[in-house]
Amino acid sequence: MATFLYRLGRRAFRRRGLVALLWVAILVGAGVAASTAPAPPEDSFSMPGTESQKAFDLLDERFPAASAEGATARVVIRAPEGDKISDPAGKAKVEELVTALGNGPQVASVDDPFEANAVSQDGTTAYASVTYKVNSMELTDQARESLTAATDDARSDGFTVETGGDAVMAEQEMGGTAELIGIGVAAVVLLLTFGSLVAAGMPLLSAIIGVGIGISAIGALGSTLELSATTSTLAMMIGLAVAIDYALFIVSRYRAEIAEGRTPEEAAGRAVGTAGSAVVFAGLTVIVALAGLAVVNIPILTKMGLAAAATVAIAVLIALTMTPALLGFAGKKALSRKDRKAAAAGQRAVSGKPKLGTRWARFVLRRPVTVLLTAVIGLGAVAVPAASMELGLPDEGSSAPDTTQRKAYDMLSESFGAGFNGPLMVTVDTRGADDAKAAAETVGKEITGLGEAAAVTPANFNEQGDTALLTVVPKTGPSDAATEELVKDIRSLSGDIESETGATMLVTGMTAMTIDFSQTLDDALVPYLALVVGLAFLLLMLVFRSVLVPLKAALGFLLSVAAALGAVVAVFQWGWLADVFGVDQPGPIMSMMPIFMIGVVFGLAMDYEVFLVTRMREAYVHGSSAAESVVTGFTHGGRVVAAAAIIMISVFSGFIMENDDMIKMMGFGLAIAVLFDAFVVRMAIVPAVLALLGTKAWWLPKWLDRVLPNVDVEGEKLHKELGDTSGPARPTREPETAGV
Repeated sequence: MATFLYRLGRRAFRRRGLVALLWVAILVGAGVAASTAPAPPEDSFSMPGTESQKAFDLLDERFPAASAEGATARVVIRAPEGDKISDPAGKAKVEELVTALGNGPQVASVDDPFEANAVSQDGTTAYASVTYKVNSMELTDQARESLTAATDDARSDGFTVETGGDAVMAEQEMGGTAELIGIGVAAVVLLLTFGSLVAAGMPLLSAIIGVGIGISAIGALGSTLELSATTSTLAMMIGLAVAIDYALFIVSRYRAEIAEGRTPEEAAGRAVGTAGSAVVFAGLTVIVALAGLAVVNIPILTKMGLAAAATVAIAVLIALTMTPALLGFAGKKALSRKDRKAAAAGQRAVSGKPKLGTRWARFVLRRPVTVLLTAVIGLGAVAVPAASMELGLPDEGSSAPDTTQRKAYDMLSESFGAGFNGPLMVTVDTRGADDAKAAAETVGKEITGLGEAAAVTPANFNEQGDTALLTVVPKTGPSDAATEELVKDIRSLSGDIESETGATMLVTGMTAMTIDFSQTLDDALVPYLALVVGLAFLLLMLVFRSVLVPLKAALGFLLSVAAALGAVVAVFQWGWLADVFGVDQPGPIMSMMPIFMIGVVFGLAMDYEVFLVTRMREAYVHGSSAAESVVTGFTHGGRVVAAAAIIMISVFSGFIMENDDMIKMMGFGLAIAVLFDAFVVRMAIVPAVLALLGTKAWWLPKWLDRVLPNVDVEGEKLHKELGDTSGPARPTREPETAGV
């Protein structure tokens, strides 16, 4: 592989104009396609095979009026203190509000609270349900403005009016500020790392082109493949971070080769042949982890993972071709002024003292046990909150207290009960029943007999009379454990009801769907881990030709992801430092967060493992002792890996500023995970473990050595082909660690 990539790098360097023009043409083409494509769809949480999804599908088929996809709004109105909504003044205000709501654009229907029995028992509060002809993504600004104007006009004479529902939320703009923050911090870090504007600009330019192509392609295919705005945000988040890092490693290796006296073309070829090999395998681990999300069998996760994986693949191709092409334009200008002067004089710029990475590696080699225990205990302590993690899906109850959605949610809870915001929909398929009406009545009686529901509405049949719909209002809120138990208890009745009446009963609704969503993720966790870790383990064995190094990498990942989940729980569930990170309302962690974090963080963690340890493996193969190879890896790669981690952290941290709770949590989780993995696991635990293992770290059974193909990531074959292998044979005796 190294030889092939070496030739690819030299060819891209020589034909830099053609390569650059080709990528720019692809970017323009993808941009044009995205600009002319229909708008992407809104997010959907369909879960094939679950009871909730089966019930929704049944409603779509038999009860389309009950499962219409049109946007909805619930306008809650409360009378002034001491008055009632049923008073003449209150009735007049409600009538005026209903009329104004019905006159709005795209409105299909408005339910009058007095006709729909939507008035609280104390007579102080009522709500009007507004249904639109289109979904929330297709609502026009005029429709939203009309809704807002109607509620604003009703807020007079002491009446309180608040609105909830998906029609209220304006379409959130994904991206913009977050990316600018990430790119800005990355530019500063690159400039400090390279000391050259030209060198700092190349990774940024490569990343912008690569991510631009990926995001444009997602936009162009959005309506065809049903890729939502959240899908493109994840792809941008991951793609931007890894694209900068991949180009950074190749540019860094190019500068090192120039410092060794190579010509620019030769340096570019060697950089792509060595660092590029690490980029390929690092990218493969990320792609495997992201594409592996498909095993969860939740469409939104599958699409997010595959779209992000495709963007990472583009980032790898850009790094291997566009980066050497840009190096061809830059030549020796990619070096700092000090290094260019030294190169012109035929000398090498040498610092008077060892690099920080060198000094740190030597410190760890002298005290491996101390460093290992400190790092493991520290991450273990941070991971403790993860044990009390509560999972759920965000609803209006988790909105900021000052939003109209949250106020409407609280008003409904106060006036109609906590369970009113999370009603359960019980569908009864009576095609197999002798008496459809009696079967539906039996279901209602059985659920009422449980004594756990605040209310059970009478059965409402469809036009054909073969499907009934009952609404069950729990006594507790949507995220309460008692509500989950109610769902399980109702579902436990289905067997007896079917045997007694012949009817089939299914429970759905957002609360039931949240429960099924969490269960689906729990069931998929072990197969997903087995697939991703297994494939990545094989890839790392190919890279390092070792059994213990991949094992150490996997165990270190588990520690870092556990610590990251602990930090997420502490901030987003417990509310620690909530003001600092802009968390308006602490609450349950999103159900998809653990498996999402495991997938993405595993791929990113292996990036740093590959980049850092590959340089150690390269030194070891070329004759260095096990301890010396650790020092060499940190000397040449420590600073660059640290810079890459800081860039990735800054990119992810920028997304904490997004208004979308899901994106905010994802940005924080990924940023803190990279912090733990890069600076604690890879920079501390890895060298400490390698110091303790010594030469055993690179052990591989002979039979496995014969079976595994040699992909030559460290460039041993390349160096032999170029005739510049150097260094003594690997010593049979390990020198004292303290003397390194």
